[in-house]
Amino acid sequence: MRNAINAVFVLLLAASLAAQTNTAKTASAKTEKSGGTASEKTGDVKLPSEATVDSFLQQTFGYESDLSWKISSIKPAPYGGIAEVIVTLASPQGQQAMKFYVTPDGEHALVGDVIPFGARPFDPVRNTLDKGITGPARGPKDAPVTIVEFGDLQCPACKAAQPTIEKLVAEEPNARFVFQNFPLEMHNWAAKGAAYADCVARASNDAFWKFVSKTYETQSDITAATADEKLTALAEGAGVKGADIAACAAKPETKARVDASVALGKQVDITGTPTLFINGRRVGNFDARMVDTYKELVEFAAKDAR
Repeated sequence: MRNAINAVFVLLLAASLAAQTNTAKTASAKTEKSGGTASEKTGDVKLPSEATVDSFLQQTFGYESDLSWKISSIKPAPYGGIAEVIVTLASPQGQQAMKFYVTPDGEHALVGDVIPFGARPFDPVRNTLDKGITGPARGPKDAPVTIVEFGDLQCPACKAAQPTIEKLVAEEPNARFVFQNFPLEMHNWAAKGAAYADCVARASNDAFWKFVSKTYETQSDITAATADEKLTALAEGAGVKGADIAACAAKPETKARVDASVALGKQVDITGTPTLFINGRRVGNFDARMVDTYKELVEFAAKDAR
């Protein structure tokens, strides 16, 4: 689902750029009627208003009757004096956060990943992760490669990717694998799942991996109303005391740990799950068919680290 929505978004958004000037004018007119402004100056970055972004999305996706969206944020991008817009797209296939950038003239949008550049382009993110990761881990602590996954237990794409990630980790015994909670706001029990996962991991590292696997297996059976009951039973089945895990999951300090993991993810620009990093190199839009490529990335990173 993530790849499908991403592809549709890129194609439609790219095709709409030619009409962007007219869209901006239409949005400006609508904004004036509502008493708002078409853009807002924040520091040195001129941000488009929500009305402008909403009008743009309507012009781009309005013909898709089963596609809706919610504007999550409009803020200065960390580079280049441009605006960063994050929206949540929703369709019968699911939901996905997507990002695009708006140029200073307010008449063009840029779609795609902004990738790091330099002689050692992945080192800054690697250093950030090395200092910030706190999640449960497998593999030697002194491994030359650290694979970090930011995941959401309610995310269908994470469930689909889990067997491939397990295969990758199993076939790379000299790599260290770390799981970081990143529950998406669009999911109604993901935050609770992350809290339970955090508590299971603190009780038993071995039980954590069993808990995650079983949660993905029964993901479609869990609802916001049954989450506590289901997750408690899954924790018990993983080999820890379910009642203790449930009590732990409700504590403020558990929420604080999950929030810190989410903050770390945002620091390295996570907008969707699953997202992996191999020694700081981002692997987004995870594709099970590319497992051999991911293995090559791990082996290359190991050689580079040595």
